[in-house]
Amino acid sequence: MQVPAAGGAFELVQKEFPDPGPGQVRIRVQACGVCHSDSLTKLGHWPGIQYPRVPGHEIAGVLDAVGPDVPLFKPGDRVGLGWHGGHCNYCASCRRGDFILCENGRISGITFDGGYADYVIAPAHALARVPDELADADAAPLLCAGITTFNSLRNSGARPGDTVAILGIGGLGHLGVQYAAKSGYRTVAIARGQDKAALAQQLGAHIYIDSTAQDPAAELRKLGGAAVILSTVTNAAALAAAVGGLGANGRLFINGVPEKPLEVPALQLIGKRQSIVGWPSGTGMDSEDTLNFSALTGIRPMIETYPLEKAEDAYNRMMSGKARFRVVLTMAQ
Repeated sequence: MQVPAAGGAFELVQKEFPDPGPGQVRIRVQACGVCHSDSLTKLGHWPGIQYPRVPGHEIAGVLDAVGPDVPLFKPGDRVGLGWHGGHCNYCASCRRGDFILCENGRISGITFDGGYADYVIAPAHALARVPDELADADAAPLLCAGITTFNSLRNSGARPGDTVAILGIGGLGHLGVQYAAKSGYRTVAIARGQDKAALAQQLGAHIYIDSTAQDPAAELRKLGGAAVILSTVTNAAALAAAVGGLGANGRLFINGVPEKPLEVPALQLIGKRQSIVGWPSGTGMDSEDTLNFSALTGIRPMIETYPLEKAEDAYNRMMSGKARFRVVLTMAQ
């Protein structure tokens, strides 16, 4: 299911997938998550994108063929492919081993065709192994929403027992709450409406704050301040309002992209030595760690599934914000 041009409707096309070249593999796609970032492809918002293009960067499948110079994988292996679609190995970031910040990095579904298809050709070094305990439809969203929240939290500096707040219970937030709780943090979920309290508790939150009836920052200060606030929301005002809930040396991690510039009081950041951090997803190995941790602790995304041919409906459902909580395309076997 490809996008013929920026803003165009998805079209079903038949094409031949070549054998993988050196360092490449061919993945028989079993499931592909539908992410808000797919709108960058659908609407042409990524600079330099070439059409037609097949979106999709939450890909779970089975290796169908393996090219030369791929020592780690073999046909039949279950693998995943996320946002990070490869790195150059030669830029300054790669030479330091920071592959996710590669200056020439490739992105699945943007710089090459992604997972809204039966097959994907991808660099082998971008892959993650999928554990047997995870179904393909569950593994797919963990390769974007999962890795982004999990990787942020495990690099946040928070220790077991620390107060960690998850701002927003949506596609990312419902996973963030699970990862925080399973990592041993005192987990606070913040969302709009008392109706989400039961869900937050079900996901593992120890405390729920209804931002329509309570001041999140004040409530967090009553708890001694948060060591980490992980923001998954796109509302800049809601994000700014929560910053006051950070404790000394607290860190605000931004996963969701606010629609407006963020305004925060600099004096507070200075006085309490607080910081604001943006965090991208991660490499194939980071994805593999995410999948393994999820399998070990029983973390699963809440999903709605659509067949590949219904990609337009699946995309519109995701963009409507009404999905609970991730939309996944499944391929005919």
